[in-house]
Amino acid sequence: MKAREVMSHPVITIRADAGLGLAADMLTRHGFTGLPVTDDDDHLVGIVTEADLLRERLDSTSNPNSPADEHFSWRRHRKVVGDVMTTSVESLTPGADTSELARLMLEERIRCVPIVDGRQILGIVTRRDLLRAGVIRSDADIATDISRELAAFSDADRWSVSVESGRAEIQDHIDSANDRQIAVRLAMALPGVKGAHAHYLTSDPF
Repeated sequence: MKAREVMSHPVITIRADAGLGLAADMLTRHGFTGLPVTDDDDHLVGIVTEADLLRERLDSTSNPNSPADEHFSWRRHRKVVGDVMTTSVESLTPGADTSELARLMLEERIRCVPIVDGRQILGIVTRRDLLRAGVIRSDADIATDISRELAAFSDADRWSVSVESGRAEIQDHIDSANDRQIAVRLAMALPGVKGAHAHYLTSDPF
């Protein structure tokens, strides 16, 4: 599956000279975690995220000359999007594979990736887009799949499975190192699993 198949388009963008209040309003109104920032030629020049705005707000309200936090107003805050945006933007082309998108998002801990042709922005892919397409899978879904595979291999009550950030922890209630090795191989064959470890509840990990 390619980026063009899962990206959202047309893209809602914001200009670098826009006020931070407008950026905050757009993020809140549309439920976005980030907005691509463009120049007068609609070329991608950065991205502004919730984290960028929160960081700026915290910096501002920590200043003794700033208004009290409960009365904070972006309107009185003179900075613009270009002052706080992230300029080193990770972007990919429409032909990029969704597995590459998923790897980039997970490894770089980013929530959205603009899709570009040169500097022209064509679309954007979020983690939600990849989840919807089944490229990125939730830990709960992965744990369910592993439990299903282990139940088919051996007694379902024998195994306890937990998954965190794609890494599976498998507890075996029966002491069989060979079966636990098979359990790890079964888990690692499933989509979304980045690592797997199995151990007997009252023994050292094999």
